[in-house]
Amino acid sequence: MAGRLKAPTGRYGGRSAAERQAERRRRFLDAALQLFGGSPGYRGTTVAALSMAAGLSTRQFYEEFRTSEDVLAALHLQVNGWAEEAVLAAVADAGPLPLAERATAIFRAYAANVTADPRRIRITFVEIIGVSPRLEEQRLARRARWVDLVCAEVASAVARGEAAPRDYRLAVTAFIGSVNGLLHDWSAGWVEATLDEVVDELVRLLLGILQPAGPRPVGP
Repeated sequence: MAGRLKAPTGRYGGRSAAERQAERRRRFLDAALQLFGGSPGYRGTTVAALSMAAGLSTRQFYEEFRTSEDVLAALHLQVNGWAEEAVLAAVADAGPLPLAERATAIFRAYAANVTADPRRIRITFVEIIGVSPRLEEQRLARRARWVDLVCAEVASAVARGEAAPRDYRLAVTAFIGSVNGLLHDWSAGWVEATLDEVVDELVRLLLGILQPAGPRPVGP
């Protein structure tokens, strides 16, 4: 269970206890992004090393978190939150654009945010995997949130007559897996393409789901 183990009280140095708590928590999460998302990774980082990187004591760590897993859980949600903010801003800016342009703007915003710092990709797609049933549940819940977001955009496309009406949830779930896999492989250097080319390919994949080509004529 994440969270402070005792309630903050009083003021010090002109800042409230709640402000000091928020600052400490930010420093621990910044240190975790550095160590979990870089070297040595989540499994190789001790509470002592995390506290040292944050410039804080282990006592202060245990005032904010119970375990390093709690830090990873909070960081995973934070990284996803940053990406979601970028996507929602793109959704608002895209307005009534045609489907292809709207999808391109949205996925370009997501890809730019997630790949802006390779450590974010490692937290989202690597370090969170296989840690515990609790974090696996969180990972899948966060993925379901992304599925919901894309399904909402698909429903809007259906309402505008840009896609045929049907239940797209299974297809969108598969598509989200493709997004995650391709962006991870691109960031790892396994895909020879620019980020724009990666986004364009993902948009083509989505449009192929929403606007499949009709059957070709048979015969001479």
